[in-house]
Amino acid sequence: MKNSFFSKFTPKEAKFFPLLKRLAEVSDRAAEQLIGCVESNNQAGSQAIHKSIKDLEHEGDRLIGKIFDELNSTFITPFDREDINSLANTLDDVTDQIYGCAKRITFYKPKTIPPSAITLAMMVKVSTEYIVKAVDELDVLKKSSVAIKKYCKELHNIESQADEIFQNFTIELFENEKDAVEIIKLKEIMNVLEGITDEADHVGKIIKTIIVKYA
Repeated sequence: MKNSFFSKFTPKEAKFFPLLKRLAEVSDRAAEQLIGCVESNNQAGSQAIHKSIKDLEHEGDRLIGKIFDELNSTFITPFDREDINSLANTLDDVTDQIYGCAKRITFYKPKTIPPSAITLAMMVKVSTEYIVKAVDELDVLKKSSVAIKKYCKELHNIESQADEIFQNFTIELFENEKDAVEIIKLKEIMNVLEGITDEADHVGKIIKTIIVKYA
């Protein structure tokens, strides 16, 4: 009931929704930068992008701290505290993984970046766009969950496609690359790229858990 006693304690501002959306947008901006890092043909360019993504990673950490503070000071939250905390940390993990990939590209300095790496980076960007859309729907979840379910399904589809791309790349890498050091570099970079789509799918799974509880 809207006029129930407990509803009087509900925060007038749903402050968690904009904070979570900002956190999702940080990962989306980092994903856009990652494409540039993967496509960059010079070390100076990748280093500049790496720094930009590092700044975004720090921004994500600040938002996580803000969400934690709000969880500790808010009497009634829109979802279980554990769900908000889990979603926020997993959103931040997406940005952390993106930063980890950019760091490896910058430090390892591979001779060439395979086309499949660019494909995965673009898939990561699509994933973060779906995450932003899904998180943006959380405040109207109880009215309709149709769109948000679709976004979560797309996240899972992208993860499955990325896994197949990584498997095919690994097979071709061992068949065609003779430099053992390059094999190690490229395999780890590609593994992290594929892992970002895993993390994005994890975000979708957490949101689906919230749907089951509250939709």
